[in-house]
Amino acid sequence: MRLIKVIAGGAMVVLLVILLARPHPSVRKTTELYQKVADRAEAVAKNDLGLRYTTGQGVPKDLGKAAELFQKAAVRGYAVAQTNLGLLYEAGAGVPKDLGKAAELFQKAADQGNAVAQSNLGWYYETGQGVPKDLGKARELYQKAADQGNFYAQNNLGRLYATGEGVPKDSGKAAELFQKAADQGYAGAQRNLGLLYATGEGVPKDLGKAAELFQKAADQGYAGAQRNLGLLYATGEGVPKDSAKAAELYQKAADQGDEFATTLLKRLSAEND
Repeated sequence: MRLIKVIAGGAMVVLLVILLARPHPSVRKTTELYQKVADRAEAVAKNDLGLRYTTGQGVPKDLGKAAELFQKAAVRGYAVAQTNLGLLYEAGAGVPKDLGKAAELFQKAADQGNAVAQSNLGWYYETGQGVPKDLGKARELYQKAADQGNFYAQNNLGRLYATGEGVPKDSGKAAELFQKAADQGYAGAQRNLGLLYATGEGVPKDLGKAAELFQKAADQGYAGAQRNLGLLYATGEGVPKDSAKAAELYQKAADQGDEFATTLLKRLSAEND
């Protein structure tokens, strides 16, 4: 507040003027920070409620409502919600299926360092879904997610090194990545690491170790591992020969649509007739 003297009708008049001063920069910064915290809290709450609608936990299951809530959180820049909404667009659940839209949402979340989004977007670039196929970009995204401990990305990056797609072939690097994912209990990586031990690529050949890894993945219902383990029991490599056990494993894989397992089961039956 300050006094301002003005001339009015030839006479000096003193006016009391209250100036609306601009907030101090530190005050503005604090206000902006509070607003960001409030926005994030609201986004987190909407995302969490959206998750409940996807499962029907405490509310009626409603994927459309989940998508609506994820959208509200996503527009506030919340990476987790962007990823969740992307997954709904990928599946066509609660929203029309749109891989391009899913890729766009994964990109926004990936740019914020979200490992799940980076891994998912890497898969899109590897397979050419929703984006042009680009193995170099896929490798880059997998690496970022793998560095954060994402086992899907570790396994997928390991596959690229195992096959030499988008990167120089390096079975040792593949084994290292598969091991990291396998240690987290991921069946796909357990099976892939088992294959390396079965062939001696990147690791010393060890059929017993291969059987152990196949068993872990097979116990999780992984059809490929059930078939691989069945082959070891059929031949007696790494495990005692057991045709009945082989047939059981082949059947489990065949029941999941594994055509090779069906062929092996028929062949085993013919050999034992």
